[in-house]
Amino acid sequence: MQSMNEAKTGRSWLTEAKQDISQWSASMPKNADNERIDWHWVMSLDLEHGIGAAKGQGIDLIAVLNAADTTFSSTSEKTDSMQDSVLSVQQLHNLLKKDLAVRDRLESIIAQCNTTFMTDFDRLIASYRLPRALAYANRRLCDEIAVLRRIGVAMGLWTIAEERRERVIVPVLQSVAGAESRVNLNDIQDRTAQIVNGRAERRAAEREQKRASDYAMSRANLSGVTSPGGSKVFDYGSLGSAGGSADLVEVAQDRRLADYKKSDWRDAYLPGRDVDTVMGIDIETTGTDPARVYIIDAGFEFMNMISPRPAGEPAGYRYEQDYYETGDAYGQARLSFGVPAQNALLGNPLILDLTGIDVRDRASADFRLFDEWPEAQIGLLQRLEQQPYVAHNARFEHSFFMLNVAGYAESYRAGNITIIDTLPMSRRWDEGSIPDDEHPHGNNTLDAYAKRQGALDASKSERHLGLEDTHIMLVAMKHHLGVLHAEGRGPWGAGGRPGNGGKRCGKRW
Repeated sequence: MQSMNEAKTGRSWLTEAKQDISQWSASMPKNADNERIDWHWVMSLDLEHGIGAAKGQGIDLIAVLNAADTTFSSTSEKTDSMQDSVLSVQQLHNLLKKDLAVRDRLESIIAQCNTTFMTDFDRLIASYRLPRALAYANRRLCDEIAVLRRIGVAMGLWTIAEERRERVIVPVLQSVAGAESRVNLNDIQDRTAQIVNGRAERRAAEREQKRASDYAMSRANLSGVTSPGGSKVFDYGSLGSAGGSADLVEVAQDRRLADYKKSDWRDAYLPGRDVDTVMGIDIETTGTDPARVYIIDAGFEFMNMISPRPAGEPAGYRYEQDYYETGDAYGQARLSFGVPAQNALLGNPLILDLTGIDVRDRASADFRLFDEWPEAQIGLLQRLEQQPYVAHNARFEHSFFMLNVAGYAESYRAGNITIIDTLPMSRRWDEGSIPDDEHPHGNNTLDAYAKRQGALDASKSERHLGLEDTHIMLVAMKHHLGVLHAEGRGPWGAGGRPGNGGKRCGKRW
């Protein structure tokens, strides 16, 4: 019902979403960084019309950037008067500083919403509408930040270098010779790496503290217990009688393989032995953070893992890769979506190179934005609920659906959605994926998995388009399940599950 209402109200749902703040504030007093949330500040945000500083001041940043490009491209010398004629240096600095501060503050709230919603066992929070609205506004804020940075480049104030900082890659502003005194870059640098890495380190410390506590309790309960050989049961870390360096390497490899094969949280996404009709889906996006970037391509199709292909379904579908054969697939669909004008203006060379999609062409009326298209969201959700859906590294799709598809989070929490992931199938049940020097964490890309399962020729590569990637994934999955069934492994082996399997909220009977 909620998503149908959004279809009728356009963008007004973004303002209406703030009506849910009372529910969220009661259950989520702190953000992902354990800082108290000022919900009055959240209420003050204009989610419907934009939360960027330039947007709030009525500044047309596209016009400013075009003017800056025109003004400064005609000469190599950039004077103070030229720079201030486009946008004063101080004004540019202040706009960027304000936007970055708002984004840091907002994203720490969004990052905590999933945990709070999924652990709200008393159902005090009825809807995930507010986090979706915050993410909607944050995406446009990120576009404004990117345009402001590009204006600074055009004005000759700085250059931008992409640098990896542990877990994330961030844009780093670097002063241009002669401009150092005109703008302070220290307080307009991107703090994403500092925030994300700090958050991860705190979580790791908490896990280690819990592990140490559990270990100490086990030692206390089982003190003095020894193995038949006389060594302590909990004597971890010893290399035993390993002698030379070759022995050490072999022992290390054995341990790496043992760790790789250990059961972990990914196993919840493995299929069961009775899984049949599934919907495969793959999305292409303008980046990796669902609170910052846009879905620009989605492809899905259906396949039966056990029963025959429905007789009435059309055959001979033509994929972009003409050497793909339809086989058992049916119900194919490809959806293309747009991006806002500011996002399109800057382009995205990485995504263009990876997918062939040029976002500069996606700002026209021919392409609707997925997060502004309720009917598309409704249609997708209805399909996702009808049978298990399959994705490779499904947490990626799931994270985008949570913050883009009206009703998805609520339906998932209610147990109406089952997710199967072919990545843990590769990791757990495909011996060709085991770690080696080239792939220390295992070779589990869709490209590698599909080739090992005969779904993709060794001379070809994954296309990185939604429908084409979905197709090779389902072909690989069906072949893999057939091999596992014949060998009595996987779902038919020790620890295999009956039924559909997959990750689903709620009780399992």
